[in-house]
Amino acid sequence: MRLTHLTLHNWRNFKEADLTLRDRMLVVGPNASGKSNLLDALRFLRDVASPGGGFQQAVESRGGLPRVRCLAARNHNAGRVTMGIALRDDQQPRHWSYEVTFTREQRGQHRPILFSEHAERNGQVVLQRPDQQDHDDPERLTQTHLEQVGANREFRAVAEFLRTITYLHLVPQLLRNPERASNGRDDPFGSDFLLRIALTPEKTRTRRLRRVSSALKAAVPQLDQLELVQDATGDWHLEARYAHWRPSPARQNERDLSDGTLRLIALLWSLLEGTGRGKKGRGPLLLEEPELSLHTSVIRELPSILSRVHGDGGPQVLLTTHSEEMLRDEGLGKDEVVLLKTSAEGTVAKTLDGVPDVQPLLDANLNLAEILAPKTTPTEVRYLPFRFTEP
Repeated sequence: MRLTHLTLHNWRNFKEADLTLRDRMLVVGPNASGKSNLLDALRFLRDVASPGGGFQQAVESRGGLPRVRCLAARNHNAGRVTMGIALRDDQQPRHWSYEVTFTREQRGQHRPILFSEHAERNGQVVLQRPDQQDHDDPERLTQTHLEQVGANREFRAVAEFLRTITYLHLVPQLLRNPERASNGRDDPFGSDFLLRIALTPEKTRTRRLRRVSSALKAAVPQLDQLELVQDATGDWHLEARYAHWRPSPARQNERDLSDGTLRLIALLWSLLEGTGRGKKGRGPLLLEEPELSLHTSVIRELPSILSRVHGDGGPQVLLTTHSEEMLRDEGLGKDEVVLLKTSAEGTVAKTLDGVPDVQPLLDANLNLAEILAPKTTPTEVRYLPFRFTEP
């Protein structure tokens, strides 16, 4: 399945947002405009649907309702937070939608509580809350049906899809020293990345590492082969072999590899995790600035990599970026780029096909990088050195 729509009201930076999503989406905007928070809306729904998570935990882990509700909300949407998604299955004529609205208890513990929860399949309502049972027992409104196996049977496909969302913002230092992390399994910052590779069935792991190695040869000079090895203490290591003048290749593991090489390996592996496994494969892959630490020439090829992987049955990808090089890709469409613009009333999010002056500039032979540069650059950034050094 694929995400086709995301709707937000009063979520973090966004007083409201209504976005049609394609298979490859780039989110651009100034610092602190809400790029990460846009991805976090999908992470939030994943956390609600995931075992060991749930609605209360998802809100609490983000600092409570005051932290996730837009500061500009006031009376918009009655001050409530609303999140909605639409899904489509390419293999079958099936369309799902799910929406949840929540607020905070007025008395007592001031816990997050549901105001409404709604799900549809092919336009037919399969869930509408609150229902009579909720009115009879308001305590039920502290949980969504999305997180309850006994209650989500009619729209369980939505919950199962949300659980497959992957978020990646690899921190190379955590990969080199996983003991420094506290997140354990499913760590988006990469402390468990080697374990993820190790837990992959051997044949699949070997095939994927071969593909990653082949790609790395084009980006990392002299790299010959990449493999996963286990040391005498049982710890896993990512070992790279380098060809040089000696008959035996040099070997390095994750402690020796550059930040850029580790980030590129994690990106390529994560893309392959969602490839070629049909309905039970990975859901959307959420990436934070995948261009970090990479050479400009490699960054320039990332949109093409995403396009090719999707053609191979790969995952839908939503990523944040500051990279002009990625935006220079000629195959990138206006409907694949979300522009964030800050205002006193919260951040406005629009795909470029909804920004009026973009098409005339494209017709004048400007590329998206040239068009977006003035739209994402802080207006007073040129004064930064002077203001920093003034007494």
